[in-house]
Amino acid sequence: MLRRDFFKTAAIAGVVTSGLNLISKGEDEKSMSKPKLQFDNNGIFKIAQITDTHYCTDKNFSKESIKLIAETIEAEKPHLVVYTGDIVVSANIYNGWDDILSPCIESKTTWAVVLGNHDDESKISRKQIIDHIKNKPFSLTEPGPENIKGCGNYILEIFDNDKTAFLLYCLDSNAYSTLKHVKGYGWFDENQIAWYKSQSADFTKKNDNKPLPALAFFHIPLNEYAEMIHFKNKNKNKIIGERKEDECCGAVNSGMFLAMLESRDVMGIFVGHDHVNDYVGLHHGIALGYGRFSGTKTTYVKEPHGSRIIEINNSGNRTFKTWIRLKGGEIIHNIEIPKNLTTG
Repeated sequence: MLRRDFFKTAAIAGVVTSGLNLISKGEDEKSMSKPKLQFDNNGIFKIAQITDTHYCTDKNFSKESIKLIAETIEAEKPHLVVYTGDIVVSANIYNGWDDILSPCIESKTTWAVVLGNHDDESKISRKQIIDHIKNKPFSLTEPGPENIKGCGNYILEIFDNDKTAFLLYCLDSNAYSTLKHVKGYGWFDENQIAWYKSQSADFTKKNDNKPLPALAFFHIPLNEYAEMIHFKNKNKNKIIGERKEDECCGAVNSGMFLAMLESRDVMGIFVGHDHVNDYVGLHHGIALGYGRFSGTKTTYVKEPHGSRIIEINNSGNRTFKTWIRLKGGEIIHNIEIPKNLTTG
């Protein structure tokens, strides 16, 4: 069944404390919910990406996603878990979010959320979802500026001692086209792109005019994902991981990739949306990657679910490591970027 047919049918139907080093003893839960992200004593910061759980409170097998998140946290001890959209899709939205966030809260692991195209399809708005989760323990989720499109555009700073050393751009890639004559998925609005460029320029200026290394997380892949696949042989770059469906990008290319390329800070972008893709490639020097599908039988995927792990460092080099952890512990696609993505 094609993804579009599946979701049309579905719409009708209806632990280890990895974050303790970020939090001082004696703080209450409210103060613990907004920790300062910090490289550890070895200069490492680890992120676990969870995506497309499509959690349904009335489906028992959905709880397998909760077990996966708990297993990932216990095994990898990430400093941050990032949920990249299409997380809760049942009618009982708020209870679903409480369920899916429970492994992070119970293990005291810091977490952040960006929304996908299916998250707000049950009469609960994007803003209502963000408002429900933003003040929960260990949350770094923010609604972002009210004067730009979407809900959940914000920046997380990772510190090396007291100095900002790394940025994480968490962005709302929106849901569907708002133009009657254009069909398909949504795209970044021009005011989101302008906001990103302004924020990036401010951080660069404060860093002696040197762009800080950064990653970006959102749900819908940019058009450049498909472009990268088309030109990968010409560019002499490798694609590592599975590609089992065409990229379902936004219907319009509004220029976010170009903005990131020109700003020279983002060295990797990670999305979800296309459930049977988990590859990473290099396009004009920026890594374009997918997370690993983290859901269960609520979608069209038969492959084992898992999570993407990303390990960054404070060395000053624009390199990072990433791998996929499958349910049960198998590690696949363990690579260093850009080293393992170039053939020239």
